[in-house]
Amino acid sequence: MALNRRLANEIARIGNHDWEVTAVAPAHFAGDLGPVALEHFPGEICRLEGIRVFGSRSPHMFVYGPRLRSLMREQWDFIHCWEEPYVFAGGQVAAWSLASVPLAFFTAQNRPKNYPPPFSWIEKYCLRRSSGWIAAGSTVAQAQLPRGYDARPYRVIPHGVDLKSFYPNKPAGSEIRARLEWSIDGPPVVGFLGRFVPEKGLDLLTSVLDRIKSPWRAMLVGGGAMEDRLRQWARAYPDRVRIVTGVNHDQVPAYLNAMDLLCAPSQSTPRWREQFGRMLIEAFACGVPVIASDSGEIPNVVGEAGVIVAENDRDAWLTAIGELLENPTQRVRLAGLGLERAPDFSWPVVARQHVEFFNQILDAGDHRASA
Repeated sequence: MALNRRLANEIARIGNHDWEVTAVAPAHFAGDLGPVALEHFPGEICRLEGIRVFGSRSPHMFVYGPRLRSLMREQWDFIHCWEEPYVFAGGQVAAWSLASVPLAFFTAQNRPKNYPPPFSWIEKYCLRRSSGWIAAGSTVAQAQLPRGYDARPYRVIPHGVDLKSFYPNKPAGSEIRARLEWSIDGPPVVGFLGRFVPEKGLDLLTSVLDRIKSPWRAMLVGGGAMEDRLRQWARAYPDRVRIVTGVNHDQVPAYLNAMDLLCAPSQSTPRWREQFGRMLIEAFACGVPVIASDSGEIPNVVGEAGVIVAENDRDAWLTAIGELLENPTQRVRLAGLGLERAPDFSWPVVARQHVEFFNQILDAGDHRASA
């Protein structure tokens, strides 16, 4: 995704003449929400290499084609692997890169899991081979440090948001409402953005909306296995609910601007809890008030800029949503707090944190590992 390469481009930009960046990405990926071809955008600063991949229906087991081997054998000063260290592709990057080149991997895994072979073997190999690692949040570091990850330098660095794409834009939001055959005015719009899967809390959200007495409209944007169930629920509210699928990432800002508040009711499971919540920082940047559960990393991302509700407390969710629906002044206040927090996650800030960590590893030459 072009927007997701902002990290590489910002590293190239802030690095000026010190860093010359090449981004390597799948030329085509099956994806869990549909196929994605490598996107290009004009003015890209970094060099872009699209590589054929195999088995991309599984993010854990897909692998890059042989072009990756030749790329990894070039004389790089540093390699950042934006793949989990226990997946096939992460192991592939570690195995095919030169042992003398510092390698840092990225992980968003905030559950202390014991993987079965061969994933456990891949993880141990990547950790031995690495010179450092980046955690997407504090809960990630807490989960991984006791599992041997403390043997390598690390840094907690969040995901980023493009403030040039995500910003308050009432005309764009009004256009989306008109496209959905909604009036520009009318009841507040409760929004959801993400995968239509049980762990994202859609059963909770829909059951709470069923109980709310205040006027509301709801827009659920995303896709996934629960789509049919959501559409069946929406039939009871033909004028009040819109299920929107097939939205590209570059279209997301307009849909966020059509919302009066965003709900992120993620539900922890024995094997998963919210690892970050990119929709939260995107909503902040668009000036959309946020109500979110306390699953995983969410409280750390939201801070004081939104309303945090216990993930399983349906009565508390009913109260939180109802209060915001009835209180436009509170929505304006929360929108302002989100706009103040959004710059903490801007790509230039996030990229600078990456460069500082990379330079730390480069300056400490004794941290370079060999397989």
